[in-house]
Order: sequence, then C-alpha cells, then structure tokens
Amino acid sequence: MKDSISSVFSLVTSSSTIFCCALPAIFVMLGAGASFASFISVFPFLIKLSIYKIEFTLIAFTMIGIAGFFNYRASFAPCPIEPELEKKCMSVRRRSRLIFYSSSVILLLTTIFTYIVPEFI
Repeated sequence: MKDSISSVFSLVTSSSTIFCCALPAIFVMLGAGASFASFISVFPFLIKLSIYKIEFTLIAFTMIGIAGFFNYRASFAPCPIEPELEKKCMSVRRRSRLIFYSSSVILLLTTIFTYIVPEFI
C-alpha cells in the first residue's frame, strides 16, 4: 500500500514541476511567447510557482527516490497464496511500477526542458 501511495505522490510532484518550470520553456521554445503571456494572465499564480522552481525540482526528485525505494522493497514482498488475491496483488504492483516509471519520465523531461534546453536556445 505504501508503494502505491508514494508512487501517486511522486506523480503529483513531478507533474507539478511541469506547470511551474517546464511550461514557460516549452512555450518559448515553440515560439508561442504571446500565448504564454495570455496563459499567465489567466493563471497568475504560475509566476509565484516559478520563483521556487529549484525547490519544486528537489522535492520531486526526493519523492521519486522515496517511491523508488518503496517500489523496490515491495517487489520482494510475498503476495497472498489465494489466486484471486495474488492476482490483485500483482496488478497493484504493476500499476504502482507504471505510475513510478511515468512520473520518472515526466520529471526527467521536465528537468531537461527547464534547466538544459534553455542553455542552448
């Protein structure tokens, strides 16, 4: 149970880095600066969030690390012997792993678009 909860938290934190950090870089890279300006006028709290982009990224990496630890530990835990419960156990493990890998990819792409790509533009 802890592994699926930590995977969901890592997905939320890595997705939040998209809104605070990567979104401005993606809009500017695509040449949609005016669209981003109108987007900011609708959602002005994004400016406040982007001030703390390093903290958001560090929290997201911490959550990914915690989720990875729980996923790794849960992969060695035994499932129940009953076939129906075993099937559910394996399904939850697969879903948790999928959420973990998805959030890892989101965080990696967000970090690349936030910190590396702007250096080359």
